[in-house]
Amino acid sequence: MAITQAIANSFKKQLLDGDHSFASGSDVYKIALYSSSATLNSATTSYTTGNEVGNSGQYTAGGGKLTGNNTSIASGVAIVDFADRSFTGVTLTARGALIYNTSSTATNAAVAALDFGADKTATSGTFTIQFPAFTTAAAILRISG
Repeated sequence: MAITQAIANSFKKQLLDGDHSFASGSDVYKIALYSSSATLNSATTSYTTGNEVGNSGQYTAGGGKLTGNNTSIASGVAIVDFADRSFTGVTLTARGALIYNTSSTATNAAVAALDFGADKTATSGTFTIQFPAFTTAAAILRISG
């Protein structure tokens, strides 16, 4: 089993079908954390509880809501950003995460699998997912021609 960083293939088609909106206040996106036993990759189609990290502190099954949705386009590259997401009072180990859409048009549809590169641990502390810079070269979601 492995986690491979990728945009979900199903998301690409759903985006063209108009099933996702990143405008602030529209669709609700969440991020769930997974152990190294999880299999997440471009073929992941939806949120799953399989090998999700256990409830601890502020983290509960399904993960947490992402806020600060922001979009832009520059030099022919469309980008999406979210505010960093922290879970407090947790004891957990996560190898990766899944961003997914909880809206009624895309119920729990996978957006992207994230590989942290190694297990990341918090012990009675705060676990933070820090999103990359909101630039055409680094944003978490980038679409170019």
